[in-house]
Amino acid sequence: MKDVFSIKDKVALITGGSRGIGEMIAAGFISSGAKVYISSRKSDVCTKTASRLSKEFKGTCISLPGDVSNLEGINGLVETLSKNEKHLDILVNNAGASWGAPLEEYPESGWDKVMDTNVKGVFFLTQKLLPFLKRAGSSEDPSRIINIGSVDGIKNSVFDTFAYGPSKSALHHLTRLLAAKLVQDNIIVNAIAPGPFPTWMLSTGVGFGGETDVDWSEVGKRNPRGRVGTMEDIAGLAIFLSSRAGAYTVGETITCDGGAVAST
Repeated sequence: MKDVFSIKDKVALITGGSRGIGEMIAAGFISSGAKVYISSRKSDVCTKTASRLSKEFKGTCISLPGDVSNLEGINGLVETLSKNEKHLDILVNNAGASWGAPLEEYPESGWDKVMDTNVKGVFFLTQKLLPFLKRAGSSEDPSRIINIGSVDGIKNSVFDTFAYGPSKSALHHLTRLLAAKLVQDNIIVNAIAPGPFPTWMLSTGVGFGGETDVDWSEVGKRNPRGRVGTMEDIAGLAIFLSSRAGAYTVGETITCDGGAVAST
């Protein structure tokens, strides 16, 4: 039997790929021989991350800056990608936003930012990239879409991020809708719902001020596995869903959380 977990020579686009979970997945893909484009709003950060990942994992990582929370940014990103690629094997919709505020003070601007990035942006970027994904997919080797949801879309969050959980619940359901529609086009759609990982977003929530190079052991102790997630955890699952091994898994939202949801 051939290597059922191989993604060698696949072309992948990972939004929000300059840091956090997106960067972890990008690192795993690059080390597995995929050609990876990463996108984020901050051009300089995106370019630096792409260069560093290419060197560190001895592969190809290309910076493709763009804002996927609005159609102007999405159209620009797709136009730039089309200059280099005619097909896309893997799309990882990872770009996300959160907003924390007390219930009585939660602003419309925060709500809209979260929903625009986490739901609307995923839908319209997927829509615009369908021609690329359809050209890549076949019945023997379908193209893949992986939406990065959250355990906060399955259970209540401990933080006052009132738009975030509902946006991720919406994304999980959007995953099922897209999966049912696109499987006939040889495009397989699934979602991953991560738990605690050492990211900027979680760092701001637990009081680390956005720093990620810190001692996460106290945060990890609250998890059934006794730790936070690692690159191998999240990248390994994404590689499974992108490879031959995951070709019969359709429309699922898979938790990657050390047992946090199962233990509630």
